[in-house]
Amino acid sequence: MWGAAPASPEAGRRGRPTIATANQAQWPKVPFETLVDHKFHQEHAMTAVPRAPTPVTARRDLAGPALRAFFNIAQKWALSTDQERRLLGSPARSTYFRWKRDRAGSVPHDVVERISYILGIYKALHILFTDSAQADSWVKRPNAASLFAGDSALDRMHAGQVADLFVVRQYLDAQRGWG
Repeated sequence: MWGAAPASPEAGRRGRPTIATANQAQWPKVPFETLVDHKFHQEHAMTAVPRAPTPVTARRDLAGPALRAFFNIAQKWALSTDQERRLLGSPARSTYFRWKRDRAGSVPHDVVERISYILGIYKALHILFTDSAQADSWVKRPNAASLFAGDSALDRMHAGQVADLFVVRQYLDAQRGWG
């Protein structure tokens, strides 16, 4: 076990390959099972780990419904083009107008996340306010809550980070009794 390298990789203890170090003169060869959990690696050591989808693009099947919902909400909130772009994370103008025109395509994962928060904000507002006009206008009205410091929720959401959308959503969920 501590001697010279085996003649083949399969010549290690119990037919398992041994792990050789860079400097064979100083370091002994260690059987595979002493380095790792034997039962787990029997099944998983040689299998490929599936790669997660790249974070740049999200699933195409979510893009269409997400964009349609976003632009419908933006219309109800009477948002300008610049306000819509900022809520979407400031995509290039050409990209924004393609999304608005086609309401489909490939969108980055963070845009899907942003739209998810906006959907939650929209839903929470319509649960809190029975009047749709009041619910839809709330995002633009000044708010005395410490989170907004006299600014509107839209001003907070336009701060640029996904977390700003999250805190508005969290605030509304707390108002509903979910926080």
